[in-house]
Amino acid sequence: MKTSIILPVMPEHPADLTPFAELVRDTPAHRLWQGQSLGLETHQAFAYLAGQGFQLPVGTSVTLTALRHPYEAALQARSLARLTGHPMALGIGAGTPELVESLHGKAYPSPLTALADYLTILRGLLSGDPVLHQGRQYQMHGGLPPFEHPPVELGLGVLRPAAARLAGALADSAITWMTPPDYVRTVLRPEIEAAAAKAGRPAPRIVTVVHVAVRRPGRNPHQVALTAAREHLSAPHYTDMLRRAGLRVHPMQPGLSARALVDGGVVLTGTLSEIAAGVRRYHEAGVDEVVLNTAGVRMLEGREAALRDLRAVLAEVTTSDSGQPTAAGLA
Repeated sequence: MKTSIILPVMPEHPADLTPFAELVRDTPAHRLWQGQSLGLETHQAFAYLAGQGFQLPVGTSVTLTALRHPYEAALQARSLARLTGHPMALGIGAGTPELVESLHGKAYPSPLTALADYLTILRGLLSGDPVLHQGRQYQMHGGLPPFEHPPVELGLGVLRPAAARLAGALADSAITWMTPPDYVRTVLRPEIEAAAAKAGRPAPRIVTVVHVAVRRPGRNPHQVALTAAREHLSAPHYTDMLRRAGLRVHPMQPGLSARALVDGGVVLTGTLSEIAAGVRRYHEAGVDEVVLNTAGVRMLEGREAALRDLRAVLAEVTTSDSGQPTAAGLA
């Protein structure tokens, strides 16, 4: 069971990167994750950190398939694995139909079919073998030249059962975002495991990105949740997933939806011991790696406030997992 952190906003300057890299270097945090960035590009940001001497495990949660062919994605991923000296977690997602159409002229006829093509080609390229794949959306006839590097873990963004089944069949990890722990346990995990068994392969591990905010004087947890999740709460695929999980959310009512995230334990707030208990619930639901996300705090209160919360939560989770007495108060 691992606990990691994610860059809470798209980085625009090296100063947005290095304090979080230092946190992974200096604490028990397992990995530094980053989503698709339209500021400092995700792979280049990680390469910059490696060049600055941060030899850290890194991961993408997620990068969008429409932005690069799987050949380029494999090249970038294995380069980062070599530069960091650690296995690299390459998480991919399809993005919105509008984005795909704006880049390719039309949306994917089937996002899951496109993702299956993408994962199949990635797997072949990273194995070092020639790839002959004529998919419906992506094709590949060739291979990458030999290159020694630590392993690349192929991850798939997963919110609903169909994507869970695809991850079980083809991916090394299922990467979820804002998924309640009971939903992971009762819906996603069984689908992942059943699909993996049907394919005759090990079940992918589950990685879940979780919004966190320590209770502090003057901090409104519902405002933090709304700030962090507003964009996702307006997206139909996220609200559909949350409704399947039993939360009362609606794309046209983000304020009420944000309150549901807090009340439902999807955004973890409260004392340090309460947040650590929330992290444990994810692990107990079958999540192998919980990724702490302080986006709401970062956007409302700044970088130092976000880092302060991460330091405190990481220390509490580590102490709690070790069986030592925990501090229930503020950091």
